Amino acid sequence: MKLKSTLRRFWPVQTAHAHCDIPCGIYDPIAAKIAAQTVQKMVLRIEAANPPGPDTSASDRLAVINSVSRYIAVKEEHAQLVKKELDILWHDYFRPDHLEKYPDLHAKFWQATKLAAANKQSVNMESAKQLVAAVDEIAEMFWDSKGVKYSDPVADTRFGA
Repeated sequence: MKLKSTLRRFWPVQTAHAHCDIPCGIYDPIAAKIAAQTVQKMVLRIEAANPPGPDTSASDRLAVINSVSRYIAVKEEHAQLVKKELDILWHDYFRPDHLEKYPDLHAKFWQATKLAAANKQSVNMESAKQLVAAVDEIAEMFWDSKGVKYSDPVADTRFGA
């Protein structure tokens, strides 16, 4: 304790005031968008996987099981990443004045995180598409708050449509 008080005499502690954890301008919903698209792509791959038939060799059966297991793991990991990225935007970027401009802001975030959770729990293409759309709605609010019209012209190319 004595060392601490001595150090404070030479280097006084000042209170820092900030509204976020990182400098403004770093935020971008693109990480949530890419994660949501990854969820959608994994659902597509899971649904397209051919279940092994009775005449399938053991090695081919294991290959299918391995691939589907990996798709599921990636889907769940990226659904969690959507939740994390949205949580950062929701709690660190958006302020009360944004809520005045976007009165449904909390509902949009709540719905998007619920969709991300639902996509962890199941394999449903409609739910995956809704997740991507929900992230896009949040991205529209985010970019509008900066005076920019949101567009993602490479979304289909990124997804591989």
